[in-house]
Amino acid sequence: MTASGGPVVTLNDGRKMPLVGLGTWKSEPGQVKAAVIAAVKAGYRHIDCAAIYKNEGEVGEALEALFAEGVVTREQLWITSKLWNDCHASADVPTACAKTLADLKLDYLDLYLIHWPVVTGCTGPALTPTIEETWGAMETLQMEGRVKSIGVSNWSAKKLAAMKPFAKIFPAVNQCELHPKHRQDALLAACAELGTHLTAYSPLGSPDSAAMIKHEGASVMQLPAVVETAAALGKSAAQVLIRWAVQRGTSVVPKSVTASRIEANFDVFGWELSAEQMAGLSAVEPQERMLHGAFWCNPEGPYKSVGELWDGP
Repeated sequence: MTASGGPVVTLNDGRKMPLVGLGTWKSEPGQVKAAVIAAVKAGYRHIDCAAIYKNEGEVGEALEALFAEGVVTREQLWITSKLWNDCHASADVPTACAKTLADLKLDYLDLYLIHWPVVTGCTGPALTPTIEETWGAMETLQMEGRVKSIGVSNWSAKKLAAMKPFAKIFPAVNQCELHPKHRQDALLAACAELGTHLTAYSPLGSPDSAAMIKHEGASVMQLPAVVETAAALGKSAAQVLIRWAVQRGTSVVPKSVTASRIEANFDVFGWELSAEQMAGLSAVEPQERMLHGAFWCNPEGPYKSVGELWDGP
């Protein structure tokens, strides 16, 4: 039976975003169309996309099929996409957005994020184009109705606060890596203070990018606190991690291309983690970032170390 999309969060612009969405990063061509269709039929109303995932055309085919079948209307879905690092110039932002809209076969996006505070090929001490320039073009997209809400991804609290002086529209969302092994408690508190909602990506530790990016993401679902909680509740490790994210007050975009897992990952609303279970999952040490961002560091660029990229560990 198709549900209504589950609980929502009200963003700083008044729009309501479903708390649990389907992630599409690393979903292979030939798999993502079926995954999106399965997700929407299972009750998801939030799909998280990005130009760099190179699969928005297939997501668009899925959306077209769902609309044609009458499973949902466009207005019932929340579709997010992201601006890539090579399109930060103000003239390039609308072109990139138009390409994403064409690929997704949509007239508007619900949410458009700057994917990273990074500019392809940028050298020197500061980002060029500046975030101020890029953000101004994002604001124009919102004012023109091509996107309904705008935000950022992989932003530190410092970078978010630095937008205050020039942002006419403050970011509605900051999408970052969040799971018990990388809780980012200080960022969660800072975003709450600034009025920006935090979305958790790679909530299961992104095990399928471990070899590519060289991290230990597979270990998140194997954490003793996760395994013990799952056993006690008769739930999967993934369900425990997604429920933990929701109970922390974040939205969350787990990725899967397996219909049974897609369905199970959405079954996180009729039960809760106890205070003791939340505390155990929120006390994992040491903390470790999986999507470390070392690939953006350049001795000639604005980020010479991951510490500079993230403004901290």
